[in-house]
Amino acid sequence: MPREQGRKLVASNRKAYHDYAISDTYEAGMVLTGTEVKSLRSGRASLVDAFGHESDGEIFLHGMHVPEYTQGTWTNHEPRRVRKLLLKRDEIHRIIGKLRDDGVTLVPLSVYFQNGYAKVEIGVAKGKKSYDKRQDMAERDAKKEITRAMGRRAKGMG
Repeated sequence: MPREQGRKLVASNRKAYHDYAISDTYEAGMVLTGTEVKSLRSGRASLVDAFGHESDGEIFLHGMHVPEYTQGTWTNHEPRRVRKLLLKRDEIHRIIGKLRDDGVTLVPLSVYFQNGYAKVEIGVAKGKKSYDKRQDMAERDAKKEITRAMGRRAKGMG
């Protein structure tokens, strides 16, 4: 059977961009069991409450929920187990250096299959304050209003 090509999105963490200011993003592989891969291929995963953590010079993903595979037997996986992320050594050192700063955390942004391999996109993030969120929403609304006005003007409606 030929390996699938391209990128197939499994789950995304849209709320991360609202709650955090993402400074850097990295693509990492994950250490998974067979039933986890099958469950992910069926498009089932949740990144709510998931976060990355450094331990002994390695990066681990905590809190990602991958439901048990329905056709799995006693070899099924635990849905919220800790998963090791596969990154290059220099990327790990760069991430650990940034995590030492105050208020910086590692947030998963999306889980997807890239050319048949399960990948997770993680971001080095700093939490936003409520006034930052309001400011972002105001900027977004202003941009929408500008594009609407330009569209109306292009159509000759004013």
